[in-house]
Amino acid sequence: MEIDQIQTELKNPDFHSRLKAIAALNDYESEVAVPLLASKLHDSEFLVRSFVTRGLGNQQSAESFAALMQIMKFDDTPNVRAEAANSLSLFGRVAVSHLVMAFYQDDHWLVKRSILAAIAEMNCPEELFDICVQGLKDEDFTVQESSVDGLSLLADSSQHTAALSQILTLVNDESWRMRVRVSYALKRFDEPEAKAALNQLRQDEDHRVVGAALEDLLPQ
Repeated sequence: MEIDQIQTELKNPDFHSRLKAIAALNDYESEVAVPLLASKLHDSEFLVRSFVTRGLGNQQSAESFAALMQIMKFDDTPNVRAEAANSLSLFGRVAVSHLVMAFYQDDHWLVKRSILAAIAEMNCPEELFDICVQGLKDEDFTVQESSVDGLSLLADSSQHTAALSQILTLVNDESWRMRVRVSYALKRFDEPEAKAALNQLRQDEDHRVVGAALEDLLPQ
């Protein structure tokens, strides 16, 4: 799509036309694409704003980074903020501190889970441990679960001991779903205390926890 046509379509009342125009900007350099993407930061259609965040993530520049920061902080739709977090993570290490801050400040589970998943892929164990510990205190149970999963990924990192310590505090959690998550997490650790906790969970009062704890021992 030619740039003049893209500019026209970005103003089209039909949001499908705006989506096509945004997608077409992937074929252009950031000097051309980013200002046009940024012009739709406040589009009335959240799907358009989601496409904008993806486009900005593909355009690695200071301007696109700044635009994504603005979206992650101020957009009123959690899906769009989560998409912005994903796109920011593509910038690498420079984005980590901003993602951690957003994890603390944003109150929506979808954004928090997106940040947990992004940082888990970014080889920054200290920051991952930080937000996992914070996530365990979250009101949303899916964030708590994702935080346990994140801690388990630290088994081969500098945060190994600290991560195991956090997981062990949840062995007697009142939720069977959490104990299932803990069962899977403990299998990544070889310490005697991890094995003892796993043995305890293999005798849990809830059969779903027992099944999770025994899963790797059963014949396939």
